[in-house]
Amino acid sequence: VQGTGSSSPLLGQAVSVPGVVTRINNNGFYIQDMTGDGNPATSDGLFVFTGSTSYPAVALGNLVTVTGTVAEFATGGSTVTQISTVTAVTLTGSGFSISPTAITFPEVNDGDLERVEGMLVRIDGPFTISQNSFQARFGQLTVAQGERLSNPTNRFRAGTPEHAALVSSNARRRLILDDGSSLQNPSVTPYLDASALPRTGDRISSSLVGVIDYGPSTSSSTPGDYRLHPTVTPSFAVANPRTDAPAAVGGNIKVASFNVLNYFTTFTDGNTAAGGSGQGCLEGSSTNASNCRGADNADEFGRQRTKIIDALVRINADAVGLMEIQNNGNVAAQNLVDGLNERLGNSVYAVAPLPTNGTGSDAIRNAVIYKPARMSALQGLSDTASINDRPTLLQPLQLHNGERFSLVVNHLKSKGGCNSSDPDLGQGCWNVKRTAQSNQLRTFLSAQAPVSGTQQLLIGDFNAYAMEDPINTLTGNGFSDLVERFQPGAYSYVFNGESGRLDHLLASSSLALRTVGAAHWHINADEQPNADYNRELKAPLTCTGGALCPQDLYAPGPYRSSDHDPIVVGLSLYKSVTAAATDAVLNGTAGDDILTSGVGRRAISSGAGYDQIVFTAQFAGGATITDFAPGFDTISLKATLQALGVAAVDPIAGGHLSCRASGADALIQIDSDASGPAPARAMLLVKGIGCTVLTRTNFVF
Repeated sequence: VQGTGSSSPLLGQAVSVPGVVTRINNNGFYIQDMTGDGNPATSDGLFVFTGSTSYPAVALGNLVTVTGTVAEFATGGSTVTQISTVTAVTLTGSGFSISPTAITFPEVNDGDLERVEGMLVRIDGPFTISQNSFQARFGQLTVAQGERLSNPTNRFRAGTPEHAALVSSNARRRLILDDGSSLQNPSVTPYLDASALPRTGDRISSSLVGVIDYGPSTSSSTPGDYRLHPTVTPSFAVANPRTDAPAAVGGNIKVASFNVLNYFTTFTDGNTAAGGSGQGCLEGSSTNASNCRGADNADEFGRQRTKIIDALVRINADAVGLMEIQNNGNVAAQNLVDGLNERLGNSVYAVAPLPTNGTGSDAIRNAVIYKPARMSALQGLSDTASINDRPTLLQPLQLHNGERFSLVVNHLKSKGGCNSSDPDLGQGCWNVKRTAQSNQLRTFLSAQAPVSGTQQLLIGDFNAYAMEDPINTLTGNGFSDLVERFQPGAYSYVFNGESGRLDHLLASSSLALRTVGAAHWHINADEQPNADYNRELKAPLTCTGGALCPQDLYAPGPYRSSDHDPIVVGLSLYKSVTAAATDAVLNGTAGDDILTSGVGRRAISSGAGYDQIVFTAQFAGGATITDFAPGFDTISLKATLQALGVAAVDPIAGGHLSCRASGADALIQIDSDASGPAPARAMLLVKGIGCTVLTRTNFVF
């Protein structure tokens, strides 16, 4: 019946086929020949479609004879050979077992699994989960043998041999774990634990055993793929654990980029709220449902707000560029800031003023929030050029030490909904338009540089992967890809089972020199979507197809607060203040400073902010620090110690650096030979600070 091709040579014919039942699904069952035909090019298994009809003879291990018509069921852009229009299922024996056939995987050629369609197989691991987007909806997990799947244009330029090789590798390594049910939204989500795990990136270390078939996978917009219906429950292991906060990125200023996934404070009928075409919509009352965005009601909004605020609190950035916040003036942005300040204290965050030129007519906008204690927001400017779907926001920020940079927040045209004039030619729909938007961004920033300065940080959702034309247009013309510099191969989004970054950090040449770290925080892309704030398609509602909805996996916390991962970047924007040899006093600014004291005895007042007081190799002692603030300020004696021949990683633990009380002050001493005969040398006095306060964290070595 299966034959050697993709279609049965007996198509449309009535047949009677014997076989052992190897797997039972909700709409049929699989049978396999007890001995096979010995031809590895032809499958020994077959799906029997019964629909809602049940047959008493059908049980695992039973030997049955099925009478029906050979058909090719069209699914996922291909067909599956099956017996349909079943007229009889006759029991001829029981207690049989079929040994799984060990198969070569990854496939040598994409489509090789056709040879074992309908058969019980074993595929050796390890496997990595590459997508869980359809786990609750369709009972599917996308897995890959070896490492997770990377989006090819996130790694290589489209059209290159390397790109083609990765496309091929992804297709040959990919497999769909399917729960064997045609019902949508199963009430018990398969492969799931109580913590909404596994995450994308977690592992299956053992072999997979189950029956192979073909069908829809990854998304409704892509062709199908081969699926395995497990007969042995897979065992998952955490390999990509959640983290409580983003990785440290260094510097004195932390900036974040965060797509907040339609943060809307109004819930209407999709037509009437201010701010453009798409609105938050009251569930069940929309007259224009295609425009609905964000929460349906105050209950959902409260869940959404809690998650986003928790994520932002943990990010703890000095400035944040936001995308997909409602375009209703500063109402939605202020609502978010109010929630942050309720958690952190009055006036910790503020919303940057609305930009000159307005925020455009789209339902969503770009915005900036910041910490007034760390910086001031100057008047921003938006680029309302007609090529932009949403105006770029250029927000100058000035630190209290006088340093200044511009935060440039972007949200380029999405990849969805191809147009015949701008089709998907390997870089997603609308690539030509996004590239034109990147070129407009360059023009806009060049024109504004004389006013806003050349220290420009471009952040946001560019809807383009790292090696696609819109990003190449910028990185090929003077902007540095900070994520590629600090976190090569990073991702912020998972689509069609492939990971890549649509969210970027790009710096002008002058600011790139002052960047010390960057990292994505994987709280969203890897998470089960059913853990988000929405209540649709979740218990206790009843879903379509007669199935109960999946359990509601929502929990307060940052995980699945959006569908994009936020990014953080660390900037070193200290004010450099250096003492002359004759200076008796060295004063810092009201912001973050690096104060360098060389030869000479002097009083040092660092001022407010996060300051680093650096003593050079020429420093021989005699300085007094008048206003040292533990936890905010640090002292660097690295060069001084090296000049004295001390190379210890921790001079305090090694006995080379010590502290003794001098009245109410702390006297810092250096002993070049530790326990040797040379006496300790008094180097600097820290006023009003006890030795117990000066710990290892207050020094830089």
